[in-house]
Amino acid sequence: MFDLDNTLYPHEADLFPQINDQISKYVQKIFDLGRDEAMVHQKALYHEYGTTLRGLMTTHSIDPDDYLAFVHDIDYSNLAPDPDLGTAIEALPGKKFIFTNGDRPHAERTAEALGISNHFEDIFDIVSAELIPKPNRETYEMFLARTGVAPARAAMFEDLAKNLSVPHHLGMRTTLIVPRGSREVLQENLDLEADPYPHVDFVTEDLAGFLKAVKGSLA
Repeated sequence: MFDLDNTLYPHEADLFPQINDQISKYVQKIFDLGRDEAMVHQKALYHEYGTTLRGLMTTHSIDPDDYLAFVHDIDYSNLAPDPDLGTAIEALPGKKFIFTNGDRPHAERTAEALGISNHFEDIFDIVSAELIPKPNRETYEMFLARTGVAPARAAMFEDLAKNLSVPHHLGMRTTLIVPRGSREVLQENLDLEADPYPHVDFVTEDLAGFLKAVKGSLA
């Protein structure tokens, strides 16, 4: 299972900052706030409810379809086809899924821009999860029930460590995707602290390279 944003494409593609800006604009519109106030409120909702969407649905009964369409109205031109990633994903054994807190249209546009659409069995998005976001355990259980994936034979790739805790406890192998150039800094922190991320099995800043190495070890 592959998360989408900042996982299947690099952080420097700057897609997620656009989404974040759109979320802030939506919060501005709902609450009639200035930009700075809206960002503060947005982050508060995110930290309390897991996603801004869930927070807005809980506190203001917004239309989730309207929200998802608005926040994913972004420019994808920074994304370029990534044939190395496509080849690495295709070479992996088993079925591959995109598992995202975003919506299916956004995932489809992103995968299409990267040239990797054909390598996935399906997309499990926030709508498939009944608008319950990762890292809620219920979300992963819905994914497993829908796909028939056996956790002990599965792996999860994510850019947020907190979203790997449940997969780890379910028996999956977990890999944290970090921005390029940050792996050594993260490793220093791991060396200084008493294993702050016991639910993370591997860390990489090069997803395609990591997948090729995994495939090589299985050969």
